[in-house]
Amino acid sequence: MEKKYTDEELVKHWPNFTSHMIEVNGTQLHFVDSLGEGPILICLPGWPQTWYSYRSVAVPLSEHCRVIVVDIRGMGSSATPPSGYDKKTMATDVYELMRSLNVDKAYVLGHDIGGMVAASLAHNYPNIVDRLILADGLHPNEGMMQMKLLPSPGTFGEKIDHQQPYTWWMSFNQVKGLPEQLLEGRYRYLLDWLFDHVMVDSSRISDLERNVYASVYDQPERIRASNGWYQSFNQDIEDAKNYLKLQMPVLGIASNVSSGFYQYALPAIAENYELVNLENTGHYMFEEDPLGVYEAIMAFLKSGRSGDD
Repeated sequence: MEKKYTDEELVKHWPNFTSHMIEVNGTQLHFVDSLGEGPILICLPGWPQTWYSYRSVAVPLSEHCRVIVVDIRGMGSSATPPSGYDKKTMATDVYELMRSLNVDKAYVLGHDIGGMVAASLAHNYPNIVDRLILADGLHPNEGMMQMKLLPSPGTFGEKIDHQQPYTWWMSFNQVKGLPEQLLEGRYRYLLDWLFDHVMVDSSRISDLERNVYASVYDQPERIRASNGWYQSFNQDIEDAKNYLKLQMPVLGIASNVSSGFYQYALPAIAENYELVNLENTGHYMFEEDPLGVYEAIMAFLKSGRSGDD
């Protein structure tokens, strides 16, 4: 990895944040921490990004909360163990991290795969999650079994079809060994295609950011580990069968792709939920509409604080 893309260099772009490594639950996790005052907000990123994907929202949120952004198991500079990529184990990673930092309770925000881990954390350790925010990322469920092998005629173009999205990479990431051979040193090709396909305006992800992520996922062990998040979906689905509805307040932030799904998915997993639709935003909403995401999060968090207007 080039020096300019190391955590130590990148965190300099985030005022008052510092970079850390910690050993928890038999693995090593990397995280950045604003070390500020106020309530604590744990942020979990998704594929194929790292902690740096929270750049546009974590910094302004750190003016109101102590923000901790975690590279989940297999991501960024965190370790890439051979197993443990089911969301329950990854949630335990985050739980143990919070315990190690003496955090008794926190707001938790997850995007994409990070949303799956955040949901698992809320299901398995509900006493430590004050409020849960799921941004285009819900826990794996049996609906995944209905995903199509082939796209419907006329729906698979340059941009993702909002009504009938064809997410072929969900299947590609199930394959063991081959993605590492195909993508080692070439991950930028996949990143560029994916961002162009699922975003309304892919120029909102800069060349620097793309290089940051490519420098991580160009590595075979990182490709293998990140694909492990997908290869564990069957176990995640089995685990979810034992989960009860969440009782803490839950906010769903949906893009133009997921808004319809969220409308029936949120009531199925939470008793007390809100839904914000960012209609002109693709899946990578932190880059396309950081202000919309920030305002939705702040309104949700303020509604739970006594004494706030």
